[in-house]
Amino acid sequence: MKLDILDLTKNKVGEIKLPLQFAEEFRPDLIQRAVLAIQSHKRQSYAASKEAGKRASAKLSRRRRDYRGSYGFGISRVPRKILTRRGTRMNWVGAFAPGTVGGRRAHPPKSENSLWRKINEKERAKAIRSAITATIMSDVVEQRGHSIPANYPFVLDDKFESINKTKDVIEVFKKLGLENELARVKEKSIRGGKGKARGRKYKKKKGPLIVVSRINKLSRAVANIPGIDVVEVKNLNADLLAPGSKAGRLTLWTSAAINILEKENLFK
Repeated sequence: MKLDILDLTKNKVGEIKLPLQFAEEFRPDLIQRAVLAIQSHKRQSYAASKEAGKRASAKLSRRRRDYRGSYGFGISRVPRKILTRRGTRMNWVGAFAPGTVGGRRAHPPKSENSLWRKINEKERAKAIRSAITATIMSDVVEQRGHSIPANYPFVLDDKFESINKTKDVIEVFKKLGLENELARVKEKSIRGGKGKARGRKYKKKKGPLIVVSRINKLSRAVANIPGIDVVEVKNLNADLLAPGSKAGRLTLWTSAAINILEKENLFK
């Protein structure tokens, strides 16, 4: 398959033949496995304190004539602590046991639990190739919610990598017909639930992914545009190509990046 190479003004300056990585079978199930494996590696182990729910003195005697004992009161043998007292009359409340308010958890999370999900190397490489294939399938890209121009997919000229100003990147995007996509990623909504109080107040959308031959000033220029990521072709992974395990991210390849992909036989 061949794609057109466009310059910064949307003029065709040549064609490029896509390498075999773009001819992989589309496997959403395999892509999902690879993405979940990457996401699991970002998780941090957590656990409750070993003393959580056990700090109350809830030892209650059941023997006859023991002071403060519960013998003869007709109550269950749940561990209890004294809440109030009037003379020799004690008012107990349940404590310590899992079924009581403020008691310990029956099966708390343990830090020794392994949260990592593993994936075979060949599976991981096949998932990346499959996600690469999805980036040139316009119907899959549209189903993901991206607003693409009529001539998508296409390849960018190497001069795009030398841009070092944000306004220049935005101008090129508008000339390429991605103005609606820039407007789409600007929108953000307030997250539902308690995540608003935990540093995740807004839900933001993922925009285009730019694949370059080497990291340069372009990555700094794009940093101020929401939703857009720049990645070196050697550092591609399934999570970047298919955020949230949903394949078909709008991806802009430079011709130099595709040449490196073919020359170094990456992800095979």
